[in-house]
Amino acid sequence: MQAQRPPLLEVKRNFELKTTLVKASSRPPLSGSRLKRGPDQMKEALEPAKKRTRGLGAVTKIDTSRSKGPLLSSLSQPQGPTAAQKGPKKTGPRGCTAVGSVLKNQKLAPTAPAQKPVRKRPGKRPDWDLKGQLCDLTEELKCYREKTQKLDQENQGLQEQLKEAQEQAAALGTERNTLEGELASVRTQAEQCQQKLEALCARVLELEEWLGTKENLIQELQKEQLELQEERKALATRLEEQERRLQASEAALLSNESEVVCLRQKTAAQVTLLAEQGDRLHGLEMERRRLHNQLQELKGNIRVFCRVRPVLAGEPTPSPGFLLFPHGPAGPSDPPTRLSLSRSDDRRSTLTRAPAPTTRHDFSFDRVFPPGSKQEEVFEEISMLVQSALDGYPVCIFAYGQTGSGKTFTMEGRPGGDPQLEGLIPRAMRHLFSVAQEMSGQGWTYSFVASYVEIYNETVRDLLATGTRKGQGECEIRRARPGSEELTVTNARYVPVSCEREVEALLHLAHQNRAVARTAQNERSSRSHSVFQLQISGEHAARGLQCVAPLNLVDLAGSERLDPGLTLGPGERDRLRETQSINSSLSTLGLVIMALSNKESHVPYRNSKLTYLLQHSLGGSAKMLMFVNISPLEENVSESLNSLRFASKVNQCVIGTAQANKK
Repeated sequence: MQAQRPPLLEVKRNFELKTTLVKASSRPPLSGSRLKRGPDQMKEALEPAKKRTRGLGAVTKIDTSRSKGPLLSSLSQPQGPTAAQKGPKKTGPRGCTAVGSVLKNQKLAPTAPAQKPVRKRPGKRPDWDLKGQLCDLTEELKCYREKTQKLDQENQGLQEQLKEAQEQAAALGTERNTLEGELASVRTQAEQCQQKLEALCARVLELEEWLGTKENLIQELQKEQLELQEERKALATRLEEQERRLQASEAALLSNESEVVCLRQKTAAQVTLLAEQGDRLHGLEMERRRLHNQLQELKGNIRVFCRVRPVLAGEPTPSPGFLLFPHGPAGPSDPPTRLSLSRSDDRRSTLTRAPAPTTRHDFSFDRVFPPGSKQEEVFEEISMLVQSALDGYPVCIFAYGQTGSGKTFTMEGRPGGDPQLEGLIPRAMRHLFSVAQEMSGQGWTYSFVASYVEIYNETVRDLLATGTRKGQGECEIRRARPGSEELTVTNARYVPVSCEREVEALLHLAHQNRAVARTAQNERSSRSHSVFQLQISGEHAARGLQCVAPLNLVDLAGSERLDPGLTLGPGERDRLRETQSINSSLSTLGLVIMALSNKESHVPYRNSKLTYLLQHSLGGSAKMLMFVNISPLEENVSESLNSLRFASKVNQCVIGTAQANKK
């Protein structure tokens, strides 16, 4: 006798058999409302209707009145998402494939957490009546197929209408393109006609204007004809009067001939007197040159001027006692010749911790220019020295100082065409041209040849090179001719100049070619020595006199000390080499001046390209002037003191008497 099974297990077994039957028939997944019941809900639906039976193979009857949803759906609920993802499979001849396609077209939504209410249908079949449910679904499938056929027919009609509309649109687009082409051609013709019309209108206005001009001209000619007729009558009257006067003049001419003889004798006497005056004027000119040179020698063949640049916008204002300019011996009206610089030490006393006292440094020069000095005032002090170059004496003027102290502004000025900001070079050239024009009345003729070179890292470069001349070869300092003392720079341009405009063009070209770089003191710092040389040649043909002398205007590179503890990167190494070369050449310049002052037998001109190029303008037959430019800022006090000390040493040097280079 078999063991009796529990009723609940029997019910589960029956439903498992039904589920297997459904899978065998490849039934498509049911709607979401039928898949929302779980095993717990199934138990609740089956619990009241349980009836226990005894014996093998007993069947449990279930009351379906309480559970409205299909029980089969409740049992198969955990497989809902997977079953919904699987497509319908092929089945037998019962049409299950059609049912699956209908359910697929309905686009069943995934199982939602909340159960949606299921719409009851009249005569709904029990859950166990699968065949009846299949028939109902088949009927619904037929209805959906009929609706699909209707929709396909409507879709086909709409596609035909769309095709016709597209064909009409294409035809309209073609017609539109044709009309646009015609419209463009019509517009082009209209524009051409409009241009022709405007040209004709302009021609009409021009002809009308020309006609009015001709009419005015005719009227003026008529008036002029009347005036000429009246003038003709007046001239006839005057002619008669002139004839009468001519007769009277002929009579007077006879009497004046005797007077002409007397005047010729007086003219001969005036010519003799004029020659004597010319000789006397020449003697006075020579005396003037001698006295002028004597005056320059009394001032010193080596003179040092100090110039302090003004504080620029954005720079801190120095303290009131930092720079002082004591009055000259004659009082406030006398130009200052002394400079006092106060330096405060940041170190404190070891014992009292009090700040160290301020150190004052006093310097004396031939002339000191405060920050408010104008360019015109500076040139006025050197104009007589420039005149010495025209008289045949070699002249050399330097601008020395640290970067950003105003050396280039002193020598060249500021570009922009402002006459008040012109530097020494353009002002000196204007002065020379003016004096040469005056001297032409005394029989002197002058010619000027300019050159502009720079010495960068002990290499001479031509600042006036243009076009293909750039990079033709390195410039070298050589003697002009064998046995000659005159020096020249090979591969450099020597440009004859005769007016200020030509000099301005050369300065502008040199300013573009000069080697500059950004430094800690200046955004655009000159990293080379620039030398503007003007060869002056004068000749007095009547007396057979000649004089030749160079005028050198030198803008030295900035003199900065090197910081031994500074860490240099790849970009700063070039600045280091430039600074070393600049300081070496400036040191050589100081040694040359000291050697000349001490009358040493050997002067180290060849130790630097700068001194070698200027050796004939630094010796005993030359006149030299140095501008030491300093900054008014307290942060540059160390560099300012170095510049002032170097200038003081130069100011103490005395070179022999200058001699004119005359032939």
